[in-house]
Amino acid sequence: MSTPWQNPDAVSSILDDLDTWAIVGLSGNPDRTAYRIAELLQRRGKRIVPIHPDAPTVLGEQGYATLADVPFTIDVVDVFRKSEAAGEFADQAVEVGAKGVWFQLGVIDEAAFQRTTATGVAMVMDTCPAIEWGARDSG
Repeated sequence: MSTPWQNPDAVSSILDDLDTWAIVGLSGNPDRTAYRIAELLQRRGKRIVPIHPDAPTVLGEQGYATLADVPFTIDVVDVFRKSEAAGEFADQAVEVGAKGVWFQLGVIDEAAFQRTTATGVAMVMDTCPAIEWGARDSG
């Protein structure tokens, strides 16, 4: 069953049309899901931007401590944080002018979804680019 936050049009728009992905919670640990998704995004031709308090360089890309520190346009903010902490990153994404917000599998904040989409920014929650691309590639 489709939810408003897994709207196929929003999923397609973000995956197909947006190229620079800020990944909140991305560190240099290859055992973490965020790292594996960042690798997938790069293979799919996307630019990744690590967002982590330590601002590490990950997969050849300079990291930044906050979204506001990034000196260029961010298209998508992909959030690898618990639901309770994720909403503030949706708000920051709107503030920095992102065109899309993606909350990973298991991350749901309905109030953040309402706030974000009310500004005209596309948002997807509780799914993963790997799952969505996999479904498309096999279909």
